[in-house]
Amino acid sequence: MSAKRRTIRIAYLWLFVLLMPVLAQAQLNGSYILAGKIAGDGGEPLPGATVQIKGTSFGATTDSSGRFEITANTKFPLKLQIRLLGYQPQEFDVKNSNSRLQIQLVTQSLLVNEVVVSASRQQEKLLKSPVAIEKLDVRALKETPAASFYDAIGNLKGVQMTTAGLTFKVFNTRGFNVPNNFRFMQLIDGVDNQAATLGVPLGNAIGPTELDIQSIEVTPGASSALYGMNALNGMSNLITKNPFQYQGISVYQKVAFNHFDGKGSSPKPITESSFRYAQALSKKFAFKVNFSYMEGTDWYADSHNDFNPGTKANPDFPQLVGADNTANDAWNKYADQSSFPITDKNGKSYNVSRTGYWEKDLVGDYKVKNIKFDGALHYKLTPKIEASYTYRVGKMDGFFQRGNRIGLKNVVVQNHKVELVGEDFTFRSYMSLENTGDSYNMNPLADNLEKSFKTDKQWQADYKNALNAALDATGSNIAEAHRAARAAADKGRWTPGTAAFDAQLAKIKGINDWDIYPVSKDSTNKSGGAALLQMSHFYHAEGTWNLRKYVHFMDVLVGADYRTYEIIPDGNNFVDLTKPLDKRNTPGGKNIWYGKVGGFVQGSKLFLHDQLKVTASLRYDKSQEFSGKFNPRVAAVYTTPNQRHNFRASWQNGFRFPSLFEAYSFVNNGGVRRVGGLAFIEEGLGYFKNSYLTSSATAFTTAVNKATNADPTLSRADAEVQNAKVLKVANLDPIKPEQIQSFEVGYKSVLFENKVFVDIDGYFNTYNHFIGQVEVAVPQTGDVNNPTQEVLNQMYDKQFQNRYRVWTNSKSTVQNYGFAVGVTYNFLKSFTISGNANYNTLAQDKTKDDALIPGFNTPKWFTNVSFGNRQVARNLGFNVVWHWQDKFYWQNLFGNGDVPAYSTVDAQVTYGLPKLHTSVKVGGSNIFNTSYFQYVGGPTIKGLYYVAITYDLPFKKK
Repeated sequence: MSAKRRTIRIAYLWLFVLLMPVLAQAQLNGSYILAGKIAGDGGEPLPGATVQIKGTSFGATTDSSGRFEITANTKFPLKLQIRLLGYQPQEFDVKNSNSRLQIQLVTQSLLVNEVVVSASRQQEKLLKSPVAIEKLDVRALKETPAASFYDAIGNLKGVQMTTAGLTFKVFNTRGFNVPNNFRFMQLIDGVDNQAATLGVPLGNAIGPTELDIQSIEVTPGASSALYGMNALNGMSNLITKNPFQYQGISVYQKVAFNHFDGKGSSPKPITESSFRYAQALSKKFAFKVNFSYMEGTDWYADSHNDFNPGTKANPDFPQLVGADNTANDAWNKYADQSSFPITDKNGKSYNVSRTGYWEKDLVGDYKVKNIKFDGALHYKLTPKIEASYTYRVGKMDGFFQRGNRIGLKNVVVQNHKVELVGEDFTFRSYMSLENTGDSYNMNPLADNLEKSFKTDKQWQADYKNALNAALDATGSNIAEAHRAARAAADKGRWTPGTAAFDAQLAKIKGINDWDIYPVSKDSTNKSGGAALLQMSHFYHAEGTWNLRKYVHFMDVLVGADYRTYEIIPDGNNFVDLTKPLDKRNTPGGKNIWYGKVGGFVQGSKLFLHDQLKVTASLRYDKSQEFSGKFNPRVAAVYTTPNQRHNFRASWQNGFRFPSLFEAYSFVNNGGVRRVGGLAFIEEGLGYFKNSYLTSSATAFTTAVNKATNADPTLSRADAEVQNAKVLKVANLDPIKPEQIQSFEVGYKSVLFENKVFVDIDGYFNTYNHFIGQVEVAVPQTGDVNNPTQEVLNQMYDKQFQNRYRVWTNSKSTVQNYGFAVGVTYNFLKSFTISGNANYNTLAQDKTKDDALIPGFNTPKWFTNVSFGNRQVARNLGFNVVWHWQDKFYWQNLFGNGDVPAYSTVDAQVTYGLPKLHTSVKVGGSNIFNTSYFQYVGGPTIKGLYYVAITYDLPFKKK
């Protein structure tokens, strides 16, 4: 059965469930209804408060007017437990059901009694977590002025958010940020939401809607001792609402506008609609369904900054700069990144690149959509054991960046999860299916537009002939001669805005073969392709078990997990690597399987009259391609006798196995083959030990040109010999797991009668075998360790080289350290001001001959400050957040450059209409419309302004 048919059948199943007579309220014999209202210390109604009969599963959540009803059959007298973020928890004695209850809560510090689960994979108070952890609950998420609840994560202490577009955002902590982040794990209810072959978490493309999110927990820093695999830099867990606890019908509608650029074009609308329905049909069975649709115009990536300015490309010709740079390599222009030498009739040599195409011409209108649906069935086997099945599917458009810019179009990711949760155990198994749909890579798209018009060899010949003719006509005006040469060589090329261009663009986007015949094995492929067609499945099973009933002298938690990826070869990005070299890039073949198994044990014990808690864990992971690795962690938390001050320290060792793309890729892209780092892939290709760094080959060509331009009597061969030392042998090794050793200290405290919360943490990390990419040039014949004239001739002109971009490891020890400080102050009952300051820096051992320079890509300083009041007047609240970050230097194979400092202000005002079960939020992200970008090649982001209406009608609970 196809994935499409499975999706349709599942959708019909949920439609059937939704149309069942679920509104019928089943009554138990001998039951009664407890009803009442929860208010704040100013008498205002408090929606979202949890009201539970102590020791039972009977409970309710207050509606928008603060009212609740609980249907139960528990014997009297009983105790009601009431909890709400920002208020002191209370227990209330109830003797009978005859009177309506009026309960008033008292404001307190936001985080005093918050419980988290991600730090140690079991419940514990946030104040006593052994490592740094941040939390946002449903109230904080509703009050955020950010464009979405997901964006609010970027305001947490220690978190750096990278915006690739409206639908695609990536989080990172503690350095080494990239738009496709392999080192930060993103979970949804414990399920890894990465797209396996893309190698990135798909943000919130298949995640919860605004209506279904309950809380978010973020653990900055290494978490691999418990979570393994991709949690080297930290992890986040998005926790959704349980349909037993959060019943009702909810509707969310947001209308927003962006692109207020002041250049005459009109602002672009963004719409987002969400629906949630959840109900318990009995005290044992509950279900929920969610649907969301978003559409808008994404942020534009249109930077004209030049990676290869004329002073670098052609230093002997000061005329060839700016618009006249013959080897211009603009950030968001593609197919112009590689230059080749052209020598005129006077013996002068120039570096020249092809003209290329701007991203905006390749993408079009930047329209993006995101459709997502999820449904869940929950069944309580006993009051303390709950089984559930969850299905999620998301279809998205968007943009992200690896070594190239990728246009995501109609990407579909599905997820099936079954889970069994008890008081002391959790078992979870899930399967994810990925299909990249109509996505495309912009670099081969632009490159093949150029080459399908005219081959590089022919274009160079035409350029050279036209240049010589123009020199005769213009004399010494070199810049004018080069302009004429380019115009002549480009005559007849595919021109943006024409029907012919649009047809050729669509044709190339639809072909999943990035080469042109005869490099391509398909003799009919005369245009080349750019389609990013990748399909994968990944299967995961895990379980944890707390042994408290069997081990009494300490708390012991054990767990194990198994994961395997199944990649369907497309013949372009992922291939059957068992095929001969000359047949690898052909469709079909054996699927690629890449799996690992792991397990851990964690023990914790209290000492010193329960003031000192020591936790130790040991994890073991074994991948099919690498030897097993042990990940230990030791942590201690000391709480002072008055329970006010909490000091913590931890150390852990962690490993990260290479991702699928890092291990197995084998794709030709613009004449540079991207290859995974496994040893067997390199056989017969020679890029590990018989290659030069591409950067040194480019510098070699420039040096030879400079020498011959300075001395017309010097032959090119002699100039090559004179400058041979410019070439640098790469000397790479097969890839191995990345390792981190992390030490962390921290302090948390609640002061001044629970009005001030302080959270401080510091860390020091040491990385070994840091994974990254290195681009190298391999001569078609000869040995780089004993270069002959033939080798030097090949290094002068890229047409005689084989170029590879190789996943490998840094030979250096890389260290980074930093700290973060967060303070929250509650005053005048409901006013809150909070802020955090974050410092991160890199200290790399540069004494070794290392081809790979890890991109730290993190500002030394960034900070967030918020000020708000959820009840400044009756039913009226507001919140304002200021964000600032320092400038920093960005490094990756897309390109290097400075990211300037910037600051933004987000603000919102919310007004509640309790009788209508409705709230209205008006606000904006970056309300002063500041222009900024967050990484080299990324989009320029400006203001976004919105109005959001939420309707929330809770049902009476079973």
